[in-house]
Amino acid sequence: MEGGRSAWQRLEQEWVEKLAEAGYVAEGPLALTAGLALALERPLLLEGPAGSGKTYLAEALAVATGRPLVRLQCYEGIDAQSALYDWNYHAQLVALQRSHDINPFDFRFLLPRPLMQALLDPAGAVLLVDEVDRADEGFEALLLEYLADYRISVPEWGRVEPAVKPITVLTSNRTRPLSDALRRRCLYAYVDWPEAEREATIIRQWVPEMPEGLTRALVRAVGCLRSWPLVKPPGLAESLDWARASRALAFPPWSEAFVRATLGMVVKDHLDLQWVVDRIGELVAGPA
Repeated sequence: MEGGRSAWQRLEQEWVEKLAEAGYVAEGPLALTAGLALALERPLLLEGPAGSGKTYLAEALAVATGRPLVRLQCYEGIDAQSALYDWNYHAQLVALQRSHDINPFDFRFLLPRPLMQALLDPAGAVLLVDEVDRADEGFEALLLEYLADYRISVPEWGRVEPAVKPITVLTSNRTRPLSDALRRRCLYAYVDWPEAEREATIIRQWVPEMPEGLTRALVRAVGCLRSWPLVKPPGLAESLDWARASRALAFPPWSEAFVRATLGMVVKDHLDLQWVVDRIGELVAGPA
């Protein structure tokens, strides 16, 4: 051991620091898992509630490694043409009209989509497959070859493999179970909402001039909102919006009037808003 620390402790500290420099405040176990995903060249599956910072971790990895970020936003009904590749049919037709000897499946007619873009990047991209749980099981099956071997099979060519393997991050809000086959191919981390002190640290990083008392009051209020049965509990992005709104308003005192006037920063559903307004005093006071 070097300096009394084990190899995993050194790797953990290295990635805590790298992610912090990229603007992401990570707990040790999450930073270690991210570092191991890079060291082992394995995809990383991040699960957790919406707004807990999963997507931003992928963005921070791109900044920390100096690689471009390629994002695939999943949705119901997404298919291979949206994720893997497509062909420029118009250009193929025009080329064939000019010469019957031309290969219509030449690379110049290819339209790379996010997975192939990541494979073709000469420096190795960071591929973010965001909210993979929104896609269906058939789409998961399309991902398996890529996740296992970092390659895509193109019937007209063969296999497309990268010069530098992409860093691949998948996120899921757990709206449906993911297949065992997908999970086996990935390292895994659960990203929960941050504890109060870590959330305060994040706010200090992004709004450093915010008074300490206001920071702690805001964090307590957000924690209170998350403990209530809201349709859309506030995530980290909402916490930061509230802090930035406070800055835009010259950091007014924490009060019922201020909270009521700025609830739209953190409450994004009409029924939730009614629930919160009826308990505004409790929200301002925080937990007993």
